[in-house]
Amino acid sequence: MKLAIFIYSLSGGGAERVVSYLLLYFVKNNIQVSLICMNTMVSYEIPDGLEIYYIEKSKHDENGLFKAFKIPILAYRYSRLMKKLRITHSISFLTRPNFVNILSSKLTQHKYKVITNERAFPSLQYGYKGFQSKFNKKMITLLYNKSDLIIANSYGNAEDLVNNFGVSPEKMKIVHNPIHLEKINEIDPIKSYFDKNKFNMITVGRLTTGKNFALIINAIYKLKNPLLKLYIIGDGSLYGQLENLINNLKLNDQIVLMGFDSNPYKYLKSADLFVFGSNHEGFPNVLLEAMSCGIPVLSTNCKSGPSEIMELKELKNDIMITNYGILTPTNNVDLMAKGINYFVQNDEYLMRCRDNVKKRIQDFKKEKVLKEYMEIINPNT
Repeated sequence: MKLAIFIYSLSGGGAERVVSYLLLYFVKNNIQVSLICMNTMVSYEIPDGLEIYYIEKSKHDENGLFKAFKIPILAYRYSRLMKKLRITHSISFLTRPNFVNILSSKLTQHKYKVITNERAFPSLQYGYKGFQSKFNKKMITLLYNKSDLIIANSYGNAEDLVNNFGVSPEKMKIVHNPIHLEKINEIDPIKSYFDKNKFNMITVGRLTTGKNFALIINAIYKLKNPLLKLYIIGDGSLYGQLENLINNLKLNDQIVLMGFDSNPYKYLKSADLFVFGSNHEGFPNVLLEAMSCGIPVLSTNCKSGPSEIMELKELKNDIMITNYGILTPTNNVDLMAKGINYFVQNDEYLMRCRDNVKKRIQDFKKEKVLKEYMEIINPNT
């Protein structure tokens, strides 16, 4: 097998982290692998001596119409590179590389196995107005079925592709995100950061509309409990807007905007509860990261991922209690507040969740998940 792994760049992100893990794993297992990118940013580790091939060196802020126009050109370049490198298997990550990967296989007589990797819930991710959303939804419908294999990182993503984009279920495989548990275990907690007399909650993510940090802030305001404290780790376009909301609700003593931190684990390990208010996800790695730190989870039951991670048994229009924490319907302030209050009032349940998450996270250990990728991409290994 001669494998190509194709992604826009190796800048920060969940898909990029998985690609880094895969590259190191395949090289370690003596698989010939090439990395192909469209942008020069590299923020993750790659194997020593591995050459990166570029079919372009674009800027990250390119116009959406221009990016769409370039897809056939990039597909032609990619097809030439596949032939030159004598690639037998090509796996792409994220939407535009997936389009290029599929189209390129139609532009060359050099045959290789086309594998696409879907990491979002396309119906929601591209459910907004505008050219780019409409274009991507149309292209997924037209192209994804032409893949030889599609790997989704959650059952929810796979069902979305089958039910809403006409993808054949026979082509779908599910491989969850890996977590580098050994590396996280090596990180020491900051035990003196939090006030032990408070109930300390923490959340992590980019400050964007989809992550819905305002939901958690409004839930804290509703509870009127001065013992509650929330720490928000992350940066993004809504920083100022969230800061204003905190000021207007007079929650400055209870909510802290901490900005971005590349090592949130040192805080997660010392907090009482991880809270997540997202409207939609593909498979939220941050829940795995929280669980790997032994912290219970309160999350919206957004599409998709949280219900799979937390093994939800019964869907309700109320708080949904699991062995690892609580799920609530999306964008529901009352039930998010109810979920927080349940943890505050049930210390025994909180401690039980702490033990359970440490067991559950073993299912997502890096080596286990990477082996699944190997077995799916090339069953003969």
